[in-house]
Amino acid sequence: MPDQKTGLTYAAAGVDIKAGEEAVRLMRSAVKSTFRPEVLTDIGGFGGLFAFNTAKYREPVLVAGTDGVGTKLRVAMLTGRHNTIGIDAVAMCVNDVLVQGAEPLFFLDYLAVGKLSPEKVAEIVAGVAEGCRQGGCSLIGGETAEMPGFYPPDEYDIAGFAVGVVERAKIIDGRNIVPGDKLVGLPSSGLHSNGYSLSRKVLLEHAGYSVDTWLEQLGRTVGEEMLEPTRIYVSSVAPLFERFGLKGLAHITGGGLTENIPRVLPEGCAVNIRRGSWPIHPVFELIEKAGGVDRAEMLRTFNMGIGMVAIVSASDAGAVMDDLAGRGEKSFLIGEVVEGQGIVNYVD
Repeated sequence: MPDQKTGLTYAAAGVDIKAGEEAVRLMRSAVKSTFRPEVLTDIGGFGGLFAFNTAKYREPVLVAGTDGVGTKLRVAMLTGRHNTIGIDAVAMCVNDVLVQGAEPLFFLDYLAVGKLSPEKVAEIVAGVAEGCRQGGCSLIGGETAEMPGFYPPDEYDIAGFAVGVVERAKIIDGRNIVPGDKLVGLPSSGLHSNGYSLSRKVLLEHAGYSVDTWLEQLGRTVGEEMLEPTRIYVSSVAPLFERFGLKGLAHITGGGLTENIPRVLPEGCAVNIRRGSWPIHPVFELIEKAGGVDRAEMLRTFNMGIGMVAIVSASDAGAVMDDLAGRGEKSFLIGEVVEGQGIVNYVD
């Protein structure tokens, strides 16, 4: 009998093409639920087509943003819950686009896995689709890469890319901010997607909690609290663009209020933030106490309960807050702009 040689296959090397096809089938309805009328392609093509409505703008400017979820992914893996992490991926991108005054248009994701489980991938992408629905943008493309030997079988990473549009004359860039302007803060839902290297160190190592530990002050388990999705502020903030002259917006991500507000301040301006002007979310009080973390370190690591800050003229502050309240959105007058050089002062 002649020798029969058995050649290696892609599947034998750890990449399952059929599993990839099944993942696409499972995610199809979730993805299509995000499609705006401008989307011209179905999923599965080489590129997503989006028919930009140029008649809507005189001088349209595209605004792009990209981000990931960071080590919050470790909590998803520890809990085995993957249906919300995609919301975080969208939120981190569309909130950054929003602060320029832009309307998010479309989103793309990149998902790399050690071993492709169609059901897990569909669960993750369902979260991405939910984030896109909340942000009013279309999920028009993505990549799922199976990378055996690079990621362990049960691990993955996800990143996102968002594109929005704003009229050139309506770009919000902070140039008109002056001393006397007010800071209106919108509440966060908790940790959002920042500071997880510290929060995991404190809660899951130093304090000895597990993701299944139920804590009275949180009213849920540690894992549930840590997986609370990042808020998407599009529906709350975008209506303000046409009604008020917002001077600046800051998405409070890694670096907290301390590092993010100065990013939108013009030369000669600083801010005073009043301690106690908003409720500190319980998870931050827990981390601060359990880890013995200094308050200044907390403020430059976490959002501390404020996820978005709008800078408005003193004469508009009350009306902006009333408008938000009329649409069911809480807000807090947390401080004001003062003369200075791009720093945040915390005052009583």
